[in-house]
Amino acid sequence: MAIKIRDIDETQAPLLDHLIELRSRLMRCVLALVVAFAGCFVFANEILGFLVRPLTQAFPPGTGQLIFTQLYEVFFVELKVALFAGFFVSFPIIANQLWAFVAPGLYAKEKKAFLPFLIATPVLFTAGAALAYFVVMPTAFKFFLGYEGTAGGLKIEALPSAGEYLALVMQFILAFGISFLLPVLLLLLNRAGIVSRAQLSGARRYIIVLVLLLAAIVTPPDPGSQLILAIPLLLLFEGSLAIMWLGERRDRKAEEEPSAEKTQET
Repeated sequence: MAIKIRDIDETQAPLLDHLIELRSRLMRCVLALVVAFAGCFVFANEILGFLVRPLTQAFPPGTGQLIFTQLYEVFFVELKVALFAGFFVSFPIIANQLWAFVAPGLYAKEKKAFLPFLIATPVLFTAGAALAYFVVMPTAFKFFLGYEGTAGGLKIEALPSAGEYLALVMQFILAFGISFLLPVLLLLLNRAGIVSRAQLSGARRYIIVLVLLLAAIVTPPDPGSQLILAIPLLLLFEGSLAIMWLGERRDRKAEEEPSAEKTQET
């Protein structure tokens, strides 16, 4: 049974009512974030342990440590971890509130067009973050730790600080998560009529160069991490072109059906 989506609401609420509604929905978003932050702060040490696991596995068994050079460093690290995790936990509520505020101003056709992007955004971001956590970070950390040894009779040993490590982990997760939203951006631009599939296909060589530059900028300077980001992005770009082609094919069929019916009538 198809889900029926109502067309644009025929209300003419004054601007003040819209501002009051926006304030109430923003308050709900903030409340959801605060509650999620408080809950995650209780388990901040466990969440930090989860984030530290790729580094633990990169060290030889029984070795390796995280240090802190300032007395308050670990406390603020746990605050950042709780806020970082709290945002992910509260994101469904935040997205729901934003959608509830925007949806009444959209036509039914616009709602149907926008909903897939709303669903795809967290899925693709999670896929990018998972790739960073399970594949990229262990590979990169082993690469970096390979520089341990001796030089000039002195021992070179990795002693990462908790704050610097968390910043690096967040850089990995955000870089890969946001980069994986490339198909959402391209498809939205295509739906809006700003770019076409033919234009993107013609600019493929330039996009490959831009993807490689992006991978070099947002990842640490080891070739393994850069390739692990660049290859999925190029595959996602080609997948976006395929989805655009399918959409164009569907639109052509929809346009041909009425003309065929008119021809049969005549």
